[in-house]
Amino acid sequence: MTFAVSPESYDRFMGRYSGPLAAAFASFGGVEPGARVVDVGCGPGALTGELVARVGAGNVSAADPSEAFVAAVHARHPDVDARVAAAEALPFDDATFDAALAQLVVHFMSEPVAGIVEMSRVTRPGGVVAACVWDFENDRAPISTFWRAVRDLELDAPGEAHLAGARAGHLVGLFTAAGLADVEGGVVETRVDHTGFDEWWEPFTLGVGPAGAFTATLDTEVLEAVRARCEELVPPPPFAITAAAWAARGRVSPSATR
Repeated sequence: MTFAVSPESYDRFMGRYSGPLAAAFASFGGVEPGARVVDVGCGPGALTGELVARVGAGNVSAADPSEAFVAAVHARHPDVDARVAAAEALPFDDATFDAALAQLVVHFMSEPVAGIVEMSRVTRPGGVVAACVWDFENDRAPISTFWRAVRDLELDAPGEAHLAGARAGHLVGLFTAAGLADVEGGVVETRVDHTGFDEWWEPFTLGVGPAGAFTATLDTEVLEAVRARCEELVPPPPFAITAAAWAARGRVSPSATR
């Protein structure tokens, strides 16, 4: 899935959660100083910035199918090698990196196993491949309140719980199917404070991701009903959103076929 929105819209919608999540996920992926790392599905650079802080811009590469997002990464981190590409066709040589990470991306890959195989291809033998996806199954994503409101109103929407990696054990299964060794699962979490309901709600109207695309299909009356139900569900302001993502990591086997 390519996000046909501005980097600023993405930052206001998901970046407010993916930015704080990046530190926990980079630690889960075992990113250490001096490592060469690629951020797959980098978006405007939430994880990219964390990787730059850990290993230096010269050791970080990134890829995303959105030209606008890659341009934002170039602007924010000029020394990062950021390229326009899908996860399933990464423009990097075999065994280039010590680690390949995909934050909040696998569920949007057109072919998740193929994307993870590509991440493995560009990672050296013994290197780490890691990914995380919000736990939509148990309503632990930062936007789960929105989808709960949609369900409560019995609106016809698929939600995101059916997407790849968004339920217990599925991400680990995808890593195993991709041929990675020593696959482990885990959970990474983040907490984000909100000053009030309107500040939380407004980014849902920007057309970002499945939630934004669904919101854009609603007429004014139905949209207001969703908004009102969301306001009933969130705590009184100010409030905090605690979110959790399923995570998986594995190592590229020394005998992996290149």
